[in-house]
Amino acid sequence: MPADTEAAPAKPRGHASTLRTLAPYLWPKGESGLRARVVIALALMVVAKGANVLVPIVYARAVDALTPKQGIAAIVALPLALVLGYGLLRVASSSFAELRDAIFVKVQARAARVIALNVFRHLHALSLRFHLDRQTGGMSRIIERGTKGINFVLDFMLFSIIPTLIEVLLVAVILWGMFDWTFAAVTLTTIGLYIAFTLVFTDWRLRFRRAMNEMDQDANTKAIDSLLNYETVKYFGNERHEERRYDASLSRYEGAYIRSEVTLNLLNMGQAAIIAVGLTVVMVMAAEGVLAGRMTVGDFVLVNTYLIQLYLPLNFLGFVYRELKQGLTDMEAMFTLMRQEREVADAPGAIVLPPGPGALELRDVRFGYRPDRVILKGISVTVPPGRTLAIVGPTGAGKSTISRLLFRFYDAQSGSIRIDGHDIRDITQESLRAAIGVVPQDTVLFNDTIRYNIAYGRPGASDAEVEQAARLAQVHDFVLRLPDGYDTRVGERGLKLSGGEKQRVAIARTILKDPRILILDEATSALDTRTEQDIQQALRGVSAGRTTLVIAHRLSTVVEADEIMVLQDGQVAERGNHTVLMAQGGLYAQMWRRQSEAVAAAEAAAAAQAAAMEAGVAP
Repeated sequence: MPADTEAAPAKPRGHASTLRTLAPYLWPKGESGLRARVVIALALMVVAKGANVLVPIVYARAVDALTPKQGIAAIVALPLALVLGYGLLRVASSSFAELRDAIFVKVQARAARVIALNVFRHLHALSLRFHLDRQTGGMSRIIERGTKGINFVLDFMLFSIIPTLIEVLLVAVILWGMFDWTFAAVTLTTIGLYIAFTLVFTDWRLRFRRAMNEMDQDANTKAIDSLLNYETVKYFGNERHEERRYDASLSRYEGAYIRSEVTLNLLNMGQAAIIAVGLTVVMVMAAEGVLAGRMTVGDFVLVNTYLIQLYLPLNFLGFVYRELKQGLTDMEAMFTLMRQEREVADAPGAIVLPPGPGALELRDVRFGYRPDRVILKGISVTVPPGRTLAIVGPTGAGKSTISRLLFRFYDAQSGSIRIDGHDIRDITQESLRAAIGVVPQDTVLFNDTIRYNIAYGRPGASDAEVEQAARLAQVHDFVLRLPDGYDTRVGERGLKLSGGEKQRVAIARTILKDPRILILDEATSALDTRTEQDIQQALRGVSAGRTTLVIAHRLSTVVEADEIMVLQDGQVAERGNHTVLMAQGGLYAQMWRRQSEAVAAAEAAAAAQAAAMEAGVAP
């Protein structure tokens, strides 16, 4: 896909499509054990419903057996057998239902796990552009709600809605066969009205539930964004501002929640009225039958028991339908993420990058993040194996863009980037990124131990290898001075470490990765001069023998580079080593003089301040 074209967002689809997407996870290929569980669970569901349908019949016959018309012997023997049968049927119905859930839960848990993993894997495969446009807090809630939606749909759709509807039809057939078609007609009409009212009303009020979820997602996003930028909030004293923003989102959520709950109360009232009217009509019909001698007292109890037995799950069905529809909506939002097209994907037949010395070449590379924002305008350069190329230039000249293209966070619109003669678009992204190591300007560490963060360069590395990398990065002695050593936790984004300490950990991580190409993306620009000198010494050791790309703002860090490429307005303005560029007196020389003057002024100010403090005079 062209680099200046955003990947088309995946379009949401209907609930039927969502269920079709879910179905393969319930009947996984090559998982005979899980498939057997599905079959057994369905069989147990049928047995449980069969036992449940027989319960009212046995109960009614026991009532008839206890009427005064029966003989003493019948009163003693027959009801006892029926009562025992009634108890066994109820136990069987409940036990088989629980056993069904126990057997099916592994299928359910595996489906949720596999889907969540696939979404997570797909999100990591999407381009940097997608992640820059998305809000992490909101996206995490989509995945969280989608996973819960899977569990809810599997719990209630397979073993609640469908079995309940089957039970309704069975009861209607039994009532028609035992008494009269009018009993079945009234029962089905009542249930039909109940379901129709529930569907229509729920669809109407779903807008309030959607609004509530959107407000909840917005509030959560603002909270996470604010906490992730804790230091920035403190720098500007904007705690009250953040509270107002968060409270505004909570206020909108509060209003949406109230509307959702009030409409839920109205729905429950309507459902209760329909059930009450239907139950009253059927009971009047049964009472007339008893008075006319067409039905027994046991039949009256049978009708009442059947209807109550049906209406209890139907009352629950209203809640199930509402939550099921929301669960399907949440699942579809998650599946929409899975259908998001990859802007940068491996080409068909992409090969693994073969071993090589690490020669790097850019051939007439052109790139723009947007059609109206062209960044690179035909960059060509060759870096021989083991040599160092420094890229310098004003802010916005396109320095860091080159490293993003090299990693294939984006693809160039035209031209090519080659490693050891291979176009990076013809090799797998995994093997490409395995060959490149980067020490960024803003080092972000995981909220884990120092050992974990260094070992992240090569998961599975031994403790000895981790410590050797730390020694080469000149961070080993510092770690040993910590109370918990390598088990010291670094905090969110590594905030418990200083800038220099974080950079050394990042260098150790890159050393452990052992890449053939090294990118130093303004790795010391945020550090003080002394720390920068220490880090530079460690970086020289890392880059020795490796093809190195140095993206720098401070020109003092690139003096020793084999070649310096000066970018201006997306084009190569000058090339050569430090001595050659200074002799030319061009853009590089001007930048060098400005930085030298700035450093001299800063040193003079620091010296004056130190002298004033020594003399006891306020600076």
